[in-house]
Amino acid sequence: QVQLVESGGGSVQAGGSLRLSCAASKYTASIMHCMAWFRQAPGKDFEGVAVLDSDGSTSVADSVRGRFTISRDNDKNTLYLQMNNLKPEDTAMYFCVAERSCRDEYCPTDPPLCGYHYNYWGQGTQVTVSS
Repeated sequence: QVQLVESGGGSVQAGGSLRLSCAASKYTASIMHCMAWFRQAPGKDFEGVAVLDSDGSTSVADSVRGRFTISRDNDKNTLYLQMNNLKPEDTAMYFCVAERSCRDEYCPTDPPLCGYHYNYWGQGTQVTVSS
């Protein structure tokens, strides 16, 4: 059974930092080679934030590049999103997502930051940034 459990969200002031974690079951971590973070702000569509392929390649959204870093600890079966210099527009529900492979011939980013690519989603963790 695929399990993704996010944690680390909270409320911070602009300029602050948070680190999100996504704990995967051992089974999930062994088969999901493509893992990413998406977010959804109130009244807006899902937005791909960052993706990490098991070969180490990444894609990062322009809106967070230079501020957010995605990483994975294979020993702990955990995906991270380090968020620095947070802005009010980063306020959203953040979701950990996964798929067996990052191969996608249609998504313009490689590895893919397209929501349709991912079949496995966590429940989300809320991030609120105040000005």
